[in-house]
Parts: sequence; structure tokens; C-alpha cells
Amino acid sequence: MGQFQPITEIHGQQLEQARQLFFDRGVLPEGLVKPMIIRSWERCRRFGLNESGYLPGIESLDRVALKTEQERNRYLLLQGRPIMEHVFEHIRDSGSMVVLADANGLLLETVGDADFVDRADRIALAAGASWDENLRGTNAIGTALTEELPTEVLGAEHFLEHNGFLTCCASPIFGPDGRLIGILNISGDYRAQKHHTMGLVRLSSSTIERRLFESTHARDLLVCFHNRADYLGSPKEGLAAVSPDGQILAINRDGLKILGIRQVDAVRRDFSMVFESSLSVLVDRLRNGQLGSCEITVGGKAFFVQLRGQIPPPTMSGRVYDETPAPRAVRRTDVTPPAPELNLDTLNTGDARLQAAIDRARKILGRDIPILIQGESGAGKEIFAKGFHNSGPRQSGPFVALNCASIPETLIESELFGYQGGAFTGARKEGAPGKIQQAHGGTLFLDEIGDMPLNLQARLLRVLQERCVTPLGSTRSIQVDISLVCATHRRLREEVARGSFREDLYYRLNGLCVTLPSLRDRTDIRQMVSKLANAEAVYRAPVEFSESALQAMEKYDWPGNIRQLFNVIRVAIALLDEGETLITESHLPEELFETNPFSGSSKPAAASDPWAAAPLENTAGSLEEIGRKAALRTLEAAGGNVSAAARQLGISRNTLYRKARQVLIEMVVLYPSPG
Repeated sequence: MGQFQPITEIHGQQLEQARQLFFDRGVLPEGLVKPMIIRSWERCRRFGLNESGYLPGIESLDRVALKTEQERNRYLLLQGRPIMEHVFEHIRDSGSMVVLADANGLLLETVGDADFVDRADRIALAAGASWDENLRGTNAIGTALTEELPTEVLGAEHFLEHNGFLTCCASPIFGPDGRLIGILNISGDYRAQKHHTMGLVRLSSSTIERRLFESTHARDLLVCFHNRADYLGSPKEGLAAVSPDGQILAINRDGLKILGIRQVDAVRRDFSMVFESSLSVLVDRLRNGQLGSCEITVGGKAFFVQLRGQIPPPTMSGRVYDETPAPRAVRRTDVTPPAPELNLDTLNTGDARLQAAIDRARKILGRDIPILIQGESGAGKEIFAKGFHNSGPRQSGPFVALNCASIPETLIESELFGYQGGAFTGARKEGAPGKIQQAHGGTLFLDEIGDMPLNLQARLLRVLQERCVTPLGSTRSIQVDISLVCATHRRLREEVARGSFREDLYYRLNGLCVTLPSLRDRTDIRQMVSKLANAEAVYRAPVEFSESALQAMEKYDWPGNIRQLFNVIRVAIALLDEGETLITESHLPEELFETNPFSGSSKPAAASDPWAAAPLENTAGSLEEIGRKAALRTLEAAGGNVSAAARQLGISRNTLYRKARQVLIEMVVLYPSPG
């Protein structure tokens, strides 16, 4: 500790001077403390905090309430606890503690040296207390949440004077979808600060993020990449989770930085749109190289790539071969290969109305005629648009999509038209091309065009008429060559009559209008079920459906259309036992057998239901995870009775134990039934 003491004394003197300037004279102490600390102090003043006292009424959660919050964040705790313990082994006997907090600054769990824990308890640095910045002032946990950046707060940098004995280092933890879900923090005595602590916290939070990503996508193909070959396998490599049909499900934060893109630009896009390379070709290249690494080019830059996780089986003449060692080679011809490239032909599964839409669209391929796709949400409008693009002469060009309803109105303009460097606060200094410019030579797909603000409709109309785009903050127009495809679930004629959509733009977009039938009106549900099931079960033995299960799906209304059907099939496959291949009514959700799924007769989720606090994501989880969640819901509804829950699910007791393994132990404690 002695070698750091002079630095601590100098820093302490600077802080004393800074606090006098800020708190006594109201002057910003620039140059004496970090800008992040000054910003935080100013926020605390606006919150009404007093640097010399506590806010009244701040209480920690009781045991029951804390248990509820821990259950709500159980996945974060599951992946974070081993890392916390590992970190603590490195700092044991240093007068420190490791803290894991949720996205609201609530301390979920702590582990530390007994002597420091006692001191920390006096200032409520313990599980159940909130360290949000507006309650506890400047502190590493709360300030890291606000800034969404790794944060170090030393001694008197803490806003509240009684926290001045602390030195704290915190780093945000982001989930696989890019949302901030927690904070990892190390706190200790300011007088014994260690300069390596911040690096340890950042590395540890990154490790938790990686564990969460790999756990969430344990059943998906993982594409690992970096611009340096020696970084593959390191905590700094990029990770992309990819579905069997080549759709990108998620990219980790390091991957987004390496590629220079945002999550919204990649997720739910085809692999080739982001990596400029066919997934099947990449898989074949890596297989031929014994699953080592290979080099690809993205945006003119070289990247080294490896595959991990659920790697697709090798293919030969459309057949899949089993590589499992055996006394003699076993040829398997019963496993469905990955779906062929998406185009208008592969979209056709026998429904007459869909066939008519495909035939109409095919006739304008290669012509400068915009197409407007109408249909309910989830009816497959983007899939149709992508199939249209892949069927025409622009198929080798980019397919660029923008959902006008999912982006805040303040951002749509810059997303669509791009901007010049310095055009607005927070803009990248080098500027950025918009979606229109990115689609040059290919297809621009504007989903939910009916939700585009009126002022932007006029700009879009001008682009379509003049075939050039002017980025925000620029006076220079850029020529663009695009094919335009739009989609909406709204009736645009009615929107025009109400004045919320420009009439001239409507007629400019409505070159060819095709309406996709809702799933409940389609006659090819059985073919759809087979096609989606084959795509989902590509890495296992093919599945079949009982006649009663198929009839139930044909009779259902499908308010969520194809998106809902896909989720139902995923859950059904996940509930199959090892070796099972027949999906029956028992594997389908109860809502398929209700007269009206939205009649209000369904029992609402209880407030204590952990699934109400952590709802099932539509398609983000793995099959195993979806099956486990469904099993746990049924187990809870059965009061912990394993036999009853297994009968209701149509699976064996052993299967239920396997799917619910870890949480089942907690259930048995809560419901000590003989089962």
C-alpha cells in the first residue's frame, strides 16, 4: 500500500480543493476531477441531494422482496455468481468486496472480507439496498448505470461525504440483446486503492456478458470473428449467433465494435447482408479446413472467422451424413438439410392467394416499379420483400431494411437520409450514410411505411422523384439507384383521407400493390407447419405431427400469424423427449384450444409469478431454454407435483426433471409434495 500513498495524498488534496470550489463557491472544478464526476455532481444537485447528509426514507428491501428481485434476475445471478467468487479469490484479504447490481442499481448479491463488509453495512452497501445515483449520489454503480460506461469513483469523488472512505470500480453488464442488465462492482478502502482493480472489473463484466451470450444461444451456431487471428478465442473476439436458416439472432458488443455497426443494423438480417458472405459457403470452407479459421472480407476489411456451437452437418448432394464414430459408417438420408435460398419460388407452399401475390410480383421483376406489400403484422411481409429481392436482377446488391415504426421519430430522418459529420449533437465526426444510400444498387425495404412522419414523407417523395439524396447537414446531393419495396399493416387510403399520409406519396409508392393473406385465411397451414418444423429441427431427427395436432392448428385463428406459428412449433419441438419425433396436442399451447384467445377468460399472471417479471422472448432463446421455461410454468401451476405436471405436458418424469433441473430443486423446497 505504501507505494500508492503519495498518489492518494495528492489526489486527496485535489479533491478537497474541488469540493470547496463546487460545494462552497458553486464553481465547476474543471481539471481537478474527471468530467464524468463533474457531470454526476451536477445531476445530484438537480436531484436535491445534500452532500453532507442522507435522504430520508431510503430503506433496503426485506428478505422476501429481495428474494423476488433475485428471482427476477436469476439468469444474471446464475452467470455472475461464479465470476464474483473468482474475482473475490483474487482480492481476498485486501479489505474489499464484490457487488452485483441489477439495471436499477439494486444490490443483488455481495461477497467480501468480513472487516470491510461491516463498514459497508453502515452505509447500506449490502444486498437489498439501491445505489441509484439519485438516491446515493455519485457512486460507481449508480454513475455507471447513468453513463453506461465503466466508472471509477475514488474517495471524496463520492457526492455524499460519508461515502468518502470508499474507492469503487464498476462496469456495466449488457445482455445478448444489447440492453444494460446489471453492474459488477468492486469496493474497498480509499486509502488502499489498487490500480489494477478497474481492469479486473472490466474483464470480469465482459466475461459475464460472454457467459450470458453463449448460454442464451447454446443451441445456435456461433460465428466468432476478429481482425486479428490471435484474438480468436479471447474475451475481445466478436460473437454472432446465427439461426439454421442464416438469420442473425444477436451480435455481442465487441462484435458490433469490430464491424462498426449497431445491433439494429444486424439483428434479424440475413447473414450475407452483414458479413457479405454466404453462410453455407463459409461453413463448407471451415469444414474443409478441419474447423480452423478462415479469412473473409467485410466492407473492404479482412476478418478471421471460426465456427462454434451447433455447427451444421456436412452436406453432399442435398443429403446429410452422420459423423458419429461407429463400427461402420451410417448414412442418414432422413435429416432435412437447411432451407434453400429464399426467393419467390420457395415462398410458395400452395395457398392460392399467396400464389397470386407471387405471380403478380414476379411480373415486375427488373422493372422500375415500386411494390407495396399489405397485410397483418406477422404475415411475412419482410420475408416476401426479401424473396422478391433475391428473385430479381438486383439479388447480388444489398437488401437494406428500415422499420419506420420501431425507430423514434427524432432518429428516422438520420437513419433514412444519413448525415454529415457534426450535423447534430452526438453525431459521429465522420458522418454516416443513410439507409437510402446504403441500398444503392439493390433494394430498400421500408417496413410500416404508414408510420412515417409527414415531414419525412415529403423528403422521401423528393428522393424517389429525383433519384438523389441529401444527407442532414450537407448541401451535396448523392445519386442513388434503388428498387423500392414498402410494407404496411395500415390501410393507406384511409390514412390519406385522414390526412396522416401524403396522397402524392401514396400514388408514388403504389406501383404494384400485393396483399398477403393472414395465416387463418391460408389453405396451406399443413405445408407451412412442415416447412417451419423442418427448418427448426434441422440438427435433430425430423419431426412429425399427429392428425389431431394438425387439425388444432388448422382451426386456430392465429392472431400473431406466421410469427406466432413459428413460436408454437419451436416450443413443441423443445418439449419432445430424447428420441421422440411425434408432436401431439399435448405439446401445443392451451391457447390453441380456447374458443377466443383474447376473450379475457385466461387467468392473469399472478404478481409473484417469476415469468410475469421475466416474460419469454419470442424467438431469442434456444429450444432447450424454451422447453425448460414451458416445463417450469406447468410445474408451478401443478403446485410442484412432478407427476401431474409431466402428465399435463405429455412427457416423462425424467424428461421434466431434465428440462427443469436447477430450478426444480428450488420448486421442491417450496412445494414439498411427494410428486
